[in-house]
Amino acid sequence: DTGKKMTEFWLISAPGEKTCQQTWEKLHAATTKHNNLSTNSKFNIPDLKVGTLDVLVGLSDELAKLDAFVEGVVKKVAQYMGDVLEDSKDKVQENLLANGDLSFKVTKSFKITKSFRSRFSSLDAIPFILQGVNQIDNDLKARASAYNNLKGNLQNLERKNAGSLLTRSLADIVKKEDFVLDSEYLVTLLVVVPKSNYNDWVKQYETLAEMVVPRSSNVLFEDQDSYLCNVTLFRKAVDDFKHKAREYKFMVRDFQYNEEEMKADKEEMNRLSTDKKKQFGPLVRWLKVNFSEAFIAWIHVKALRVFVESVLRYGLPVNFQAMLLQPNKKTMKKLREVLYDLYKHLDSSAAAIIDATMDIPGLNLSQQEYYPYVYYKIDCNLLEFK
Repeated sequence: DTGKKMTEFWLISAPGEKTCQQTWEKLHAATTKHNNLSTNSKFNIPDLKVGTLDVLVGLSDELAKLDAFVEGVVKKVAQYMGDVLEDSKDKVQENLLANGDLSFKVTKSFKITKSFRSRFSSLDAIPFILQGVNQIDNDLKARASAYNNLKGNLQNLERKNAGSLLTRSLADIVKKEDFVLDSEYLVTLLVVVPKSNYNDWVKQYETLAEMVVPRSSNVLFEDQDSYLCNVTLFRKAVDDFKHKAREYKFMVRDFQYNEEEMKADKEEMNRLSTDKKKQFGPLVRWLKVNFSEAFIAWIHVKALRVFVESVLRYGLPVNFQAMLLQPNKKTMKKLREVLYDLYKHLDSSAAAIIDATMDIPGLNLSQQEYYPYVYYKIDCNLLEFK
């Protein structure tokens, strides 16, 4: 597992030194000096139009809520993709996250098409993002509900056609010629006979009640444990026969042969099965496209948070470098220490801010780990999310 990349990213920012390039080089050198603690890339956030400090403080709260909401939707879409793909759940993560190269996916999501960027290039993007992701969330609910309904009905029918001979539907097993039909006096019963008692059945069935038609029993079907046999007798002897059969562990199934009903059941099953197949392709495509949309929106929200938080912490004019780190699983603790050493000097001002009475968003210590640098985690582990 050593080589296994984390599905977790740290999006951090630090103030520009002489230049932002220098900030980047310093970080990169520090994390690669100790045998590659992380895979790093620059995460260039365009200068957004900055409002007053009050506005930024308000935005910071708003963005925190939006972040949680969008992450929830991203993970719901992924989770549902897992449900829909049933047997190939293991393919979901790679399917959605562009085959393993996650850091590429995350940074690429942020270098997205021009039209998207223009809509995201200011802090006014928040309602726009919210509206888009809300739409995905609502569509997902509607689509999932329709598909689950179909799947549920199909499963119920399939369940009826599976299971032991004592409980399963017999419609697809028996044929018309197994029954005496339309007789005023005679009736054919279906009996489940345990294999271990079959010899008893052959010896006994004609004598379990008066008026059983001799040699009228055949084996129609078998599963692991039992045979399904038919037997024909006079209607008035049925209760007697059932009662006696039970003593020998022969179970008479409650079954009336009805061609119309059986045909209707079969047609219903075919219809549901065809419907499910028809819906499957478009649903998977929808999930892929909208996962991508939601994921892009999510990474943009993270970028907006880094921007707002960096301005609140490091002040104006805007001068910081955002960086995306993909930590190596085994050395996360070491990476934290290296980052702390690099940036602990930022903390004197942070300490002063914390002492002040003003409530700084993002320094809500109960909720969020605090570091001297701006830090957000992007957890791309999509499927162990409940």
